[in-house]
Amino acid sequence: MKGVIFDGKAPQVVDDLTVREAGPGEVLVRIAAAGLCHSDLSVIDGTIPFPVPVVLGHEGAGTVEAVGAGVTHVKPGDHVALSTLANCGTCRECALGRPTMCRKAIGMPTKPFTRDGDGQQLYNFASTSVFAERTVVKAVQVVPIDPAIPFTSAALIGCGVLTGVGAVLNRARVEIGDTVAVIGCGGIGLNVIQGARIAGASRIVAIDAVADKEGIARTFGATDFVDARAVDDTVAAVKALVPNGVDHAFECVGPTKLTRQAIDMLDRHGQAVLLGMPAADAEASFRPAELFLDKSVLGCRYGSSRPPRDIARYAQLYTAGRLLLDELVTCTFPVDEFEAAAKATHTGGVARAVLTF
Repeated sequence: MKGVIFDGKAPQVVDDLTVREAGPGEVLVRIAAAGLCHSDLSVIDGTIPFPVPVVLGHEGAGTVEAVGAGVTHVKPGDHVALSTLANCGTCRECALGRPTMCRKAIGMPTKPFTRDGDGQQLYNFASTSVFAERTVVKAVQVVPIDPAIPFTSAALIGCGVLTGVGAVLNRARVEIGDTVAVIGCGGIGLNVIQGARIAGASRIVAIDAVADKEGIARTFGATDFVDARAVDDTVAAVKALVPNGVDHAFECVGPTKLTRQAIDMLDRHGQAVLLGMPAADAEASFRPAELFLDKSVLGCRYGSSRPPRDIARYAQLYTAGRLLLDELVTCTFPVDEFEAAAKATHTGGVARAVLTF
């Protein structure tokens, strides 16, 4: 079968992959569509260290082909969206409703794939590896969805939506009337914007260095837009719109200078939520004295989500017309054209490029 692998030097599309059968508590899924997230590209450029060789991809949807012993919530033929969270379900963090903190779900990749020619084993990325025609995942990662939802849209729920909307609703807990700034209007930032809209924020200031993103930012719910390239001081530009600063600032790009900007644009009691992925050894600076005004800096893993609950919730919001998915799909590529999809994503001009199988 086809898939996109990374050997530590360069990504390549191959057609000689095999994935093992589903074992107890596992599900074999035929992938129909997979979003290309910057996290996949960050493995390729080394920003995210990961063992190789690896089958890439972590944002996907498809059809159940087989289930292992003990799996009862899905059956062959069901349409499903996948999450990357292969949490154990039994530890203290899982029991407290914090599956993103499950230690058995972090940094424990397995090798379910082999190359037909030489039998080489390959790791799965983020417990999913959806850049392959088939993948095997834990049952907790598989959430049934309405078959009416296009796979190209459903694929995006499992990372971009869970992370962005989840950061707003689960981590920051934005309330009706709050003010929000969103730094970066890519796939994550747009979902933060629509999460803030769904939460009832009164002012949503979108910030990006690509002026052409203003239109899509407003489509997702932004009330204002700041072109970061056209202003001398982004923080001042935000405070010209919201004089006291915002209640919540979400950093969705990664460079640590933007961490400082997110903190500086806060009002008293405000909170900066960090979603962008800097290099593992990057350091940020800020003025600690400002935190005495009850400001907070929050990390956020995977939108602090509970995927079985949240994926179903977001799918329902999509069906009700309250959550946008189709608009995120800027362009689609057959998996053979991975290089073109990666190039389109690198330009920063797309929300999500989607690979199809």
